[in-house]
Amino acid sequence: MSGIKKVVLAYSGGLDTSVIAKWLSETYQCEVVTFTADLGQGGEVEPARAKAQAMGIKEIFIEDLREEFVRDFVYPMFRANTLYEGEYLLGTSIARPLIAKRLVEIADATGADAISHGATGKGNDQVRFELGAYALKPGVKVIAPWREWDLNSRDKLMDYCETHNIAVEKKRGTKSPYSMDANLLHISYEGDLLEDPGAEPEESMWLWTVSPENAPDTPTYIELEYVKGDIVAINGEKMTPATVLATLNKIAGANGIGRSDIVENRYVGMKSRGCYETPGGTVMLKAHRAIESLTLDRELAHLKDELMPRYASLVYNGYWWSPERLALQQLIDYSQIHVNGKVRLKLYKGNVIIAGRESADSLFDMKIATFEDDAGAYDQADAAGFIKLNALRMRIAAGKGRKFK
Repeated sequence: MSGIKKVVLAYSGGLDTSVIAKWLSETYQCEVVTFTADLGQGGEVEPARAKAQAMGIKEIFIEDLREEFVRDFVYPMFRANTLYEGEYLLGTSIARPLIAKRLVEIADATGADAISHGATGKGNDQVRFELGAYALKPGVKVIAPWREWDLNSRDKLMDYCETHNIAVEKKRGTKSPYSMDANLLHISYEGDLLEDPGAEPEESMWLWTVSPENAPDTPTYIELEYVKGDIVAINGEKMTPATVLATLNKIAGANGIGRSDIVENRYVGMKSRGCYETPGGTVMLKAHRAIESLTLDRELAHLKDELMPRYASLVYNGYWWSPERLALQQLIDYSQIHVNGKVRLKLYKGNVIIAGRESADSLFDMKIATFEDDAGAYDQADAAGFIKLNALRMRIAAGKGRKFK
């Protein structure tokens, strides 16, 4: 690419993106703008400012996006009860469209010619960042150093840092055991011994959850209040979306909830093994289905379940800003108009157990559903005609001698 004078880099302050910041300025002879997003990953993001300043970066953006992340990305996704391949709660996937959005917005604000990221050429994140950027700024130029340079090992990256006087923290010595990504929704682990799908994760790997064996022997009860499919209060206390998720992470993690070990199919074609901790999200999914069971019409609920795998794939593959995801979201959000009420949960040694649910918008009619005398609310004799009509096509086929074995 020619004519690159300024690049906005998604910058974590870690080894890879610190090398990228220097590499961009050398390779393209351009000015580098750094953008660091606080999505609730834990720890301080401000040290990224000092690291960027030490490398001569003049324009540095560090933003607290926790509320926007949960309100505009996590909550809409959970209204759909989203699971990728039946297990993955999409903690990494759902953060990428927000980062892509801010990258192009900052590029516009600073007059940058391009954006850049630290995703490798083997993973999903390169697709997610770039699809999002192109959807929001069609003519944007994207620089993906991992697809261009030859610094394809940690040793080469460390040598580059030494040559260019780039400070690198070595909290774990010269080798970090896992590739990790964290935000308010989850923390992920890949690499090292996890590359063997047959190897059990080390207990010391997990950072957010206690093991179910070591969780308290007494269950924890909580009550979640929903308005239009979103949690607005915990135990009667009104909370913002980010505070809801942070609170649930703490409570659920202390009860051994939210661990998963998955072999997933990446969009680029390979299978990948990853481990995830999503304590708050695990509770949210179970509770949301519980309140929907009371308030959603049967066929609408089933339609949502049919559409959910497609929605999950769109999020996983990076199509958050696509017209089909946006259209699906309209349907999903419409379905949530009457998803209001409260769900009580019992959290115990890795389990999320429904302890009760109630709603002023409930479609559950005890007069009809009761096993006791329903006082004529439901005529059981009506079921005979219902069954015969639904069996008609099968009775006709059987009468013609057709056998289905």
